[in-house]
Amino acid sequence: MAETASQLSDAKLTARQRYLDAFRWMLLARILEEKLARLYRAGMIVGGVYIGRGQEAFSAALGMQLNRQEGDVYAPLIRDQAGRLAFGEAILDATRTYLGSVKGPMRGRDGNIHRGRPKQGLIAMISHLGTAISVANGMLVAKRFRGETQSIGGVCIGDGGTSAGAFHEAVNQAAVEKLPLIIAVADNQFAYSTPRDRQFACKDLVDRAIGYGIEGYSIDGTDLNACLETFAKAAQRARSGHGPQMVVGHLLRLSGHGEHDDASYIAPELKNQQYGGDCLEISTAHILGQEWMDETEMEALKAELQEQVDEAVATAQKEPAPDPFQESWHALATKHLTEGTPGI
Repeated sequence: MAETASQLSDAKLTARQRYLDAFRWMLLARILEEKLARLYRAGMIVGGVYIGRGQEAFSAALGMQLNRQEGDVYAPLIRDQAGRLAFGEAILDATRTYLGSVKGPMRGRDGNIHRGRPKQGLIAMISHLGTAISVANGMLVAKRFRGETQSIGGVCIGDGGTSAGAFHEAVNQAAVEKLPLIIAVADNQFAYSTPRDRQFACKDLVDRAIGYGIEGYSIDGTDLNACLETFAKAAQRARSGHGPQMVVGHLLRLSGHGEHDDASYIAPELKNQQYGGDCLEISTAHILGQEWMDETEMEALKAELQEQVDEAVATAQKEPAPDPFQESWHALATKHLTEGTPGI
């Protein structure tokens, strides 16, 4: 049956709102991470700061397809602040962890990127080298044993991490068990400072999906529409029993590996090549070009989000760090610590 004009109009409005929602998460992530980077440079954050500049569209699009209220699980990495926010992570969880507040999800005990709320489906990052995939596998198998068949998982990995043994073992396991898992591979062209041609010989990392017997998609990770549409399809396929879905997003890391790294090994001309653009700038231009917002509204949105970030930072800065003489320093998973500490 042909779609009516009304149905087409509704579809366009839905796509527009989805785009704007994703853009909001992208912009909030960028503003938050820029604030954290400034705090790091001012010596106010202990440990590293790793930002997702250039990766926000790919990250947010996955996070938006996962629903923690329905039992979905999400394993983000160091550049997935946009996805974390879209999945439901509170800004305060990020600022409290980076600033070492005892009120944060890890109670100021762990490195600032190793934060999560497993009971709410947000897996705390173990390593960026593929180890979280097997954790997500285990959580999905456990749900299967309990008869929870509507939940799916999303895991993130970089191009460098796909060469690690843990990645291959976990993806193979997910494929054999036909788990409802989305594997988001951010091919940002560098594994720290190692370029793609020194990491793998295949033309496109999505070719590896064939070897595992799973479905794969290769997309422009700087194109928000492409990211939203592809992750929506992957989520639908995973939920309907088609097993793991691998989505490879081609983009460029627009910063150093971390704020301690000047990225001098990234040739400036790469930013002028395919996939070298800034997804936030591209999305901003699209929104203004479509007249979904004007310049004044865009600036108002930035100011609103900046206020949220500043408030979260100010709150975390006022809170105490862990007291070494009062803390028992047992693992947070230990029963006597989790009692009375909801959400960990």
